[in-house]
Amino acid sequence: MVSKFFTKGKKFFTDPQSSVLSAATIIMLMIVASRVLGLIRQRTLAHFFTPNELSLFFAAFRLPDLVFEVLVFGTFSSAFIPVFTKALDKGNSHAWKIASTIVNIGLLFFVLTATLMSLGAESIYRLFAPGYSESEILEIASIAKILFAAQGFFVVSYVLTGVLESLRRFLIPALAPLFYNLGIIFGTIVFAGSYDLMAPTYGVLIGAIAHFLIQLPLAYKLGFRFSFRIFITKDIRKIGRLALPRIVEVVFLQISKTAELFLSSLITTASYTYYTFGNSIQLLPVGLFGTSIAKAALPTLARQSEDREKFSKTLIASLNQLIFFTAPIATMLVVLRIPIVRLIYGTDIFDWNSTIQTGYVISGFAVGVVFQAANALLARGFYALHNTKTPVKISIAAIIVTIFLDFTFIRYFGFSVWGLALGMSIGSVFQSLMLLSVLNKNVLQYPAGKLLAPILKITFSSVGSGFLMYFILKFFDRSVWVKRLSFLTNIEAVRYLPFERFVLDTRYTINLLILTIAVAAIGGFVYLGISFLIKSEEIYIFFNLLKRIFIKKKLSPIPAEEKEPVTPTPTETTTT
Repeated sequence: MVSKFFTKGKKFFTDPQSSVLSAATIIMLMIVASRVLGLIRQRTLAHFFTPNELSLFFAAFRLPDLVFEVLVFGTFSSAFIPVFTKALDKGNSHAWKIASTIVNIGLLFFVLTATLMSLGAESIYRLFAPGYSESEILEIASIAKILFAAQGFFVVSYVLTGVLESLRRFLIPALAPLFYNLGIIFGTIVFAGSYDLMAPTYGVLIGAIAHFLIQLPLAYKLGFRFSFRIFITKDIRKIGRLALPRIVEVVFLQISKTAELFLSSLITTASYTYYTFGNSIQLLPVGLFGTSIAKAALPTLARQSEDREKFSKTLIASLNQLIFFTAPIATMLVVLRIPIVRLIYGTDIFDWNSTIQTGYVISGFAVGVVFQAANALLARGFYALHNTKTPVKISIAAIIVTIFLDFTFIRYFGFSVWGLALGMSIGSVFQSLMLLSVLNKNVLQYPAGKLLAPILKITFSSVGSGFLMYFILKFFDRSVWVKRLSFLTNIEAVRYLPFERFVLDTRYTINLLILTIAVAAIGGFVYLGISFLIKSEEIYIFFNLLKRIFIKKKLSPIPAEEKEPVTPTPTETTTT
């Protein structure tokens, strides 16, 4: 019995996922788990270090991330998996030579570049973050040198991820980011008392090693072997050619992220912490609905690429469903930004000003949450049509717009760090509109009214639920009445209400949690109710999905052996 249990457990971890649905389910669950654990990681950091201190830790990632993302991640996200997958058809020996060669080339370039960057780290960070003091620059540089070592493990680890995903083993690669986060949490808790900011830095190194080690046994079992030889074959050259457009896009993206550090350092030392914390929160809905729906839809879109009518219906239906799920969450982020920040980051050393500033950042990001999620799907619409250049060009244009807006908002208008979040959101809006416009002109050919009608209904439902959530939040929060923080306290009819009898004292975490959950739940029900009243088509699709899952307990079948074309994924640095 015990032996049978362990055998089944082993198969669960090592057997391939036989369908797109099973793979998509694992991806979605692991995205949620990774994002939630990422928030726990950030909460742990906020418990031990002030925003000013954390800003130095987060800033130290900028240089290692830049080198890693450009030299390594850009290649693996767009080129390695499809080439390796095809090579498997020619024989395992040929495929393993490709994997080993990519490890060697990646390590060679990374070690050389990382060594040069480490030697000049102080000078580079003076350029990247001019707002920090000399002592802060030196500390950032010393942290960055250790982070480079951690990124070296990721070079090999990402090859293993590509190998396992090519062989349809998605669970172990999906678990690896969880171990990375656990490593940072462990290092912070264990070493914070003795090593200050070096504690989470050592945690990053522990997490990177764990990210590598958890994937190595399965990769080794499937046939991966490391060799010190480099074989420059036709397939290796093809990986280079396929990776080039994505690498160019990643270069521009890294310029944008460097501009964020540059500008935030000029505001206050702690600004980069507020920006990073706000970004961590907004990535949860973007990853959950944007990435997972886009990945799940891609095989179907690829299969229907020759039938433009079916392709168009699938893409638009997926887009509307994505917007239907993300729009109310974006609204909740705006209305509940302060309670959310207090619940996630509210420690003794994360003060009220830090809460307010992070809340503003979340509001800035919330404007673009729907569009960031939509970009993941729309870009894959192009990939399904074997067009990788157009989305890259549009992405670069959007990044340029974002950088311009960032400088304008911070240096010209004098906005606080939330201006960077707003700039990114507007850039995402621009990118979505351009992607949809080009797709509609060349493929979909939908009338503007037909495209906008469901989106306007979703927007109306979201705004309606948002106003009600705002009213309930302000009405039942004791501090609003005591500090007279809302217009409600100026209304004569309610000024003399015995508010002490029905309000919650949100100075206490349990009361704040109860109020936040209640407001979010009511907002969700109101959103669904308004959608039903105005006959939004997406609400019926949503109800039918629930009916199939919970009543019929089945989902529509999905072909088992779909293969995805080249599928670049949104860049995610190891700090998010």
